[in-house]
Amino acid sequence: MQARRHVALKDSIRSIPDYPKPGIIFRDITTLLSDPRSFRRAVDALVHPYAGGGIAQVAGIEARGFILGGAIAHQLSCGFVPIRKKGKLPHKTVKMAYALEYGTDEIEIHVDAVKPGDRVLLVDDLIATGGTATAAINLLKQIGAEIVAACFVIDLPEIGGAQRLRDLGVEVRTLMEFEGH
Repeated sequence: MQARRHVALKDSIRSIPDYPKPGIIFRDITTLLSDPRSFRRAVDALVHPYAGGGIAQVAGIEARGFILGGAIAHQLSCGFVPIRKKGKLPHKTVKMAYALEYGTDEIEIHVDAVKPGDRVLLVDDLIATGGTATAAINLLKQIGAEIVAACFVIDLPEIGGAQRLRDLGVEVRTLMEFEGH
């Protein structure tokens, strides 16, 4: 059996130029997820600051936030709450609209996803403008959650989303940064 070589976590991210449109470099975490060591290191790094911190729920933003959030919730021995695109949840929900580059979209959460005062950790793969994460934070607060922090594998600091969350008083943890959009 051949030993796998150690890959720096940042090197496990695939960069795809001009996707989804010219001038954008898409940061693809599927390559990180498919490498067992990188996936484990990323989850461990996101879990570590919050282990023993009384997290009741991890909330993951559709879709890559589900993958990371489920693994993090498992490691923290807490529940997982999906934050989904409009029309995907079967029970009574609350919705929040947020701005996209061209228009708006909505995300939603079940009204009973958390109990008032639950300490919640928000998770997604990447923070860019912060629009979706801000909407998720507002949804969680609306149903009574206490937001402990928002965690992401990747930050695109030039776009300002992480700072936008910090300006809302939310702790932000990221594992790496990339330049550009």
